[in-house]
Amino acid sequence: MLNRRGMTFVELLLVFTIIGLLAVIAMPRLKHVKDRALIATMKRDLRTFAMHQESHYYDRASYTDDVSALQAAGYSPSRDVTISVNEATILGWSATADHAASTVECYLFVGDASPLGTATEEGSLECT
Repeated sequence: MLNRRGMTFVELLLVFTIIGLLAVIAMPRLKHVKDRALIATMKRDLRTFAMHQESHYYDRASYTDDVSALQAAGYSPSRDVTISVNEATILGWSATADHAASTVECYLFVGDASPLGTATEEGSLECT
């Protein structure tokens, strides 16, 4: 009888093949989870932006299209998230959020501002 220690080359190849198959199965799922996290970050930033926009309205009786003015008042978006104000009037505002690592954009409008993207109801935060 042969006294063997360790693994043969075929056994080692089989282990690496199984690990590779598991990785191929898990990767799309991990990407989906990452995309959902990025969307959640953009939605949170838009909600925070809306809160600061309303605070600005109550202080000055108008909405602002200047994001830096809100940042001076304490608003700070997450890293790699860009908030763009599309419209800001006395009667309402609309904004878009996007993330550098995602192709998805989130939309929100309030008041008489023009709807954006898939956001067709006032105050309804939608992403596409």
